[in-house]
Amino acid sequence: MAQGMIEVERKFVPGPGTEERLQELGGSLEHQITFRDIYYDTPELTLMQSDHWLRQREGSGWELKCPGAVGVSGAHTKYVELTSDPAIVARLCQVLEAEELGSGGVAAVLSPLGLQEVASFVTKRSSWKLMFSGADEDEEPLLKVDLDTADFGYTVGEVEALVREEAEVPSALEKIQSLSKMLGVPAHEKAPAKLIVYLQRFRPQDYQRLLQAHTTGEKPQGTEHPDNHLG
Repeated sequence: MAQGMIEVERKFVPGPGTEERLQELGGSLEHQITFRDIYYDTPELTLMQSDHWLRQREGSGWELKCPGAVGVSGAHTKYVELTSDPAIVARLCQVLEAEELGSGGVAAVLSPLGLQEVASFVTKRSSWKLMFSGADEDEEPLLKVDLDTADFGYTVGEVEALVREEAEVPSALEKIQSLSKMLGVPAHEKAPAKLIVYLQRFRPQDYQRLLQAHTTGEKPQGTEHPDNHLG
């Protein structure tokens, strides 16, 4: 993905007929893969509390999700994804209020920044793509639908569009909302992300730390309710 692209997404709970419905709508199965995600944060979860999510994905490298601009409400969320080491390191130093640590890469700054592994799990993913009829692929982004099953028994789906400019976000939101409706997703459904469910099940103290922090300050996107999270 190009550096600094804006990810607009909505998570949902897939049903037994979701893949069949995607086929009916003209979707095509791109691939099925299995991968491990490892998330890193400080012992106090400083990144997550500021709505930043640092992940190393098997086969893909490092990614830092950062909060997008305000103004996205409802079941949708918007993030900027950083995927180059220099950009990630610079943002980490900014969020953690640390001095610039040079160009040694993300792995080299984990220890100096006090970052440690907080979650690790394997996901089986089926990735679908589809284009609304009449759309020009050169001008209109494909909609992507990922159907994930984590190795701790949780299944979640995600409808996603990637755009280059803030001005494109409203159109992307409209397309995501339309597709979600066609997939039978309730209008206000907010499915938890895999990471948050992992913390809730296996690191309940960290999960409670996030909830408590968000009751006294600005809440990261998707943490409005214990059952509705994004990460």
